[in-house]
Amino acid sequence: MRLALFNKGRLGLVDGDELVDVTDQFATYDPHSPAGALQQHIEVAARAGTAPRVDLAACARVPLCEATLEAPLPRPGKIVGAPVNYLDHKAEMAYTTSVADLGVFLKANSSVIGPGQNILLPYSDKRTDQEGELGVVIGRTASHVGVDEALDHVFGYTCVLDITVRSGEDRSTRKSFDTFTPIGPWIVTADEIPDPDSLDLRCDVGGTTRQRTNTAHLIFGVRELIAYTSSVMTLYPGDVIATGTPAGVGPLSHGDRVVVEIERVGRLEVGVDGSRATSYEQRPGRRSR
Repeated sequence: MRLALFNKGRLGLVDGDELVDVTDQFATYDPHSPAGALQQHIEVAARAGTAPRVDLAACARVPLCEATLEAPLPRPGKIVGAPVNYLDHKAEMAYTTSVADLGVFLKANSSVIGPGQNILLPYSDKRTDQEGELGVVIGRTASHVGVDEALDHVFGYTCVLDITVRSGEDRSTRKSFDTFTPIGPWIVTADEIPDPDSLDLRCDVGGTTRQRTNTAHLIFGVRELIAYTSSVMTLYPGDVIATGTPAGVGPLSHGDRVVVEIERVGRLEVGVDGSRATSYEQRPGRRSR
């Protein structure tokens, strides 16, 4: 299944060129929750051990082309990032370490946006890069899980852009600006992706392909990444792991369109707005030297 949020928080099942509106099938969901209906659906399924049954025949249908898609998880509990998880990206950035040495980092959940929204460039004089990545959505609480059982804890997969300012701060700062984690366009449930470590990924900026890889080239594959991360922190239903980016990161400019497309998962497109960017030297908290 492909599950999406659309039209101000409605929960939909993507069926070809249509969205099946299943929102009213779940009367217990809180429509005012900032986490969104899909997050609540994942939590309910985790507690019950199975997804709630839905009478699709009783649901309204909306043409996909007429719907406004939103971030499927507008405020996930955690966003976990995997730094330097492709060898070609390690080489292009001249890093001496990889995820195996660095571990993982956290991004603010307030940085999430959805399809069609804009990445807001914070600085006019600091490079801000795109990083296209496979996102893993946790479906069951995971703590110290082994590699062999890791995929049993996955709800599904999505496209993620891990936007990054190339400045001197810690990764969690440089990657946590508002709008710096586009997610979507939907979540594909795990049963549709037999092997997440064998997916083609491409990221285009301004109509030019910058990144192209297959997740087979991850240093820590999805299983290893879940096992490692769950040895450090408990993963809860709805948490998102951004699995890392390949070579080809590059600067974004005002007016760019950024597209990340992942085989069997989907195509996420967002814009770039630099109209409010300011000088790095004008950032709050800067002290004169």
